[in-house]
Amino acid sequence: MSRTAKNAVTIMIATLLSRVLGFLRETILANFYGTSMVADVFVLTLNIPGLIISIVGSVIYMMYIPVYYDTKERLGEEGSLEFTNNILNILSIFSIIVSILGIIFASEIIKIFAIGFEGEKFDLAVKFLRIMMLGVLFLSLNKIQSSFLQVKDSYLPAALVGVVYNICIIISIFLSVRYGSYYLAIGALLGLVGQVLLLVPFMHKKGYRYRFYIKLKDESILKMVKLSIPMMIGVAMSQLNVYVDKALASTLGDGKLSALNYASRLNDFVVALFVTSLITVIYPKLSQFVNDDDKKSFKKIIVKSSNCLLLVVVPITVGAVILSEPIVRVLLQRGSFSSESTVMTSNALKLYAIGVIGYAVKEILSRGFYSLGDTKTPMINSSLSVIINIILDLIFIKPFSYMGLAMATSISYMVTVVLMFFSLRRKVGSFNGKAVFSTFVKSLLASIAMSICVIFTYNSLISALGMAFLAEVISLAVSILFGATIYIVFIKVLKVAEMQILEDTIKNLFVKQR
Repeated sequence: MSRTAKNAVTIMIATLLSRVLGFLRETILANFYGTSMVADVFVLTLNIPGLIISIVGSVIYMMYIPVYYDTKERLGEEGSLEFTNNILNILSIFSIIVSILGIIFASEIIKIFAIGFEGEKFDLAVKFLRIMMLGVLFLSLNKIQSSFLQVKDSYLPAALVGVVYNICIIISIFLSVRYGSYYLAIGALLGLVGQVLLLVPFMHKKGYRYRFYIKLKDESILKMVKLSIPMMIGVAMSQLNVYVDKALASTLGDGKLSALNYASRLNDFVVALFVTSLITVIYPKLSQFVNDDDKKSFKKIIVKSSNCLLLVVVPITVGAVILSEPIVRVLLQRGSFSSESTVMTSNALKLYAIGVIGYAVKEILSRGFYSLGDTKTPMINSSLSVIINIILDLIFIKPFSYMGLAMATSISYMVTVVLMFFSLRRKVGSFNGKAVFSTFVKSLLASIAMSICVIFTYNSLISALGMAFLAEVISLAVSILFGATIYIVFIKVLKVAEMQILEDTIKNLFVKQR
């Protein structure tokens, strides 16, 4: 697993750069717009094109990899390239149609996604969306580009697209302050275009040659469609979940939707840096093992990957819960982002963070099912999770306001991972789930010990240094480093095997393999 781990760490480094820029983007947005009307409109419309196309785009992204390997085995390299062009052209035509419809029916879409927007806020959202809907095509193209590079064992370029995207939005924020808020939408669109252009030369280097070829009745396309139908239902249910959360948040008054968005962005940093980075690398491996009928390696990588993620995600989750307010204050509180905004965002962050553990393992198990050609089981489990989330949204929103929405999301992730764990065990037999649970318990115990030390250290430093910005940065940094040290010591004492994998990967990251 050394090469897989090294690729994962390489992606983490690239993702870290992208996410740092993402945080800078959110900080600049918060500084100029805080939790204002413009901020609410931008964060809502920024995600709508992705939500609309993801029902199809995400499914194709997931199914492309296993079907690519199957096509290559049947038809060779030339056949797999022809399949890539076929699916790229079909998806492009579909995306253009979606973009046109989105522009025409922008008002109706905003009414659906933001039931609480009225007057000037509604009109601004419609104008923003019409600009951003042009990006649907580029979102779709980027999905295929990233998948193609992954099967060619090239992960770094796709991990860097976020850098281009965030730089474009950062520039647009500054321009919007001077020339008008519309530049926010224009910057987001140009960021999507830049992502596609960045990957073109890397695809060419890996042997990709474009030609216009469409064949709807191609065997590989038909297989993908067959596998995709259940998955589309599952993704549609997940997007329904996102819609309900945002729609309900839009009824809570100015600032609540933005606070949830900022908290979600901070939470997404952990997900993208650790969860997505590892899954990006292991998914093609899982598909290869299934194609080679190597069940032993398939089960092993599921367990090892889950354990490695738990070792990293559990302490980060605990840390986010106990340090959420100073983290948000240091990263975001300036300009129009007030102390009240900090309190709202930190409260949401605590509750979102709890769900990261469930989300991390759920994503690994989902990829296991997709590699096996089973898209029905994840769809059923995800649908149950969405139903639970929506019910909890409606129950929690009145007593807990926006915090209830974040709480419901985390609970639904926990429920899903339990359902999927038992489903995968029924399908492939025992895969040493006890080892995963054991690692979770040991990581949790070490994290509790870590949290005690972190709280004591942070409070002591704040008492000595005060609450000035630089003093709080120092207090936060020292507390986190000390806590990480305590956690590592406890993990070593508890003898968690995967800790050695993480250590070896970091030590040998830049050492050329022989």
